[in-house]
Amino acid sequence: MTSDSPSIYLPGSLQGHFLISMPHMDDPNFAQTVIYICEHNESGAMGIVVNRPIEMDLGQLLQHLEFSYNSDLNDLIYAGGPVQNDRGFILHRHTTNQWESCYDVTDELTLTTSLDILQAISEHSGPEQFLVALGYAGWGPGQLEQELSDNVWLSCPANLDIMFRTPAEERLQAAAATMGINLDLLTSQSGHA
Repeated sequence: MTSDSPSIYLPGSLQGHFLISMPHMDDPNFAQTVIYICEHNESGAMGIVVNRPIEMDLGQLLQHLEFSYNSDLNDLIYAGGPVQNDRGFILHRHTTNQWESCYDVTDELTLTTSLDILQAISEHSGPEQFLVALGYAGWGPGQLEQELSDNVWLSCPANLDIMFRTPAEERLQAAAATMGINLDLLTSQSGHA
């Protein structure tokens, strides 16, 4: 992903959607997760887990990066996925600022991976709504499609209020509720009729 890479929507692309893990998901990296899909095309898919906060907050991350900041920056940091979990990914609403490494996921949301956005956030000149994650989830060509056909995931259009305003522990159920589904009523057994 580069700052000049266009967002290409292919038929059936889940870019800009949530993936919701089914109750029978047994992979510890993805059980009970909501993933925001940032890119999905013939080369595979990439997304950020948006409901698994880690033990570090934004102030601690900024301190680790040696940025000066006000002590009120206590936003949660999320475990975005098992791939490159030492690298930061910031999902945020579009802004007029141009960051060094941005990718427009949708008309409303951008993924930025450069440190300049964290510097701006530390100075209160960054985007108002953002989510910082370490790592991402990735799928090779056809892998996500196979997992969907195996009933491992539900998918629905992403709801940015859920991603930015709903408490992390409520996002899984809130995302499922947008489809009229209560995950507590689904069995943890998988199968096909």
